[in-house]
Amino acid sequence: MPFYQMFCIASHFREYKHIKDLVTMSAKHIMDQGGVVRNIEYWGTQTLPQQMRRHRQVYTIGDYWTMYFDASPRGLQSLTGLIRRDPRVIRWTMLKQGDKVEDVVYPREKTVLRMDYLKPPKGASTSWSGLGP
Repeated sequence: MPFYQMFCIASHFREYKHIKDLVTMSAKHIMDQGGVVRNIEYWGTQTLPQQMRRHRQVYTIGDYWTMYFDASPRGLQSLTGLIRRDPRVIRWTMLKQGDKVEDVVYPREKTVLRMDYLKPPKGASTSWSGLGP
């Protein structure tokens, strides 16, 4: 299953439950389709860079959030249809992060951490008196 990131701008409500319901619905939909939700981040309420129109309304403030998930292409398509019809969503985009884990996770560096380089070599003077006039 490919790994995706969904970035979403939702309409702002005074009650937190509206954004919570939207995020819960999206995550539950992915899991019901056999996908895995990796991470959900809430970026807060922000003023939109310009007025945005959606569902015959004009918005100037939005709640930003993102969700990282693994899903099949069919699951992604059904989530897109669900988000498209939801009146709470102003804008969204799906970004494909990679097809395999190797595409997303950086490999570890092949170095060995050695602490012996901090010790002075054998026979070397450890005093500062021999450095200057």
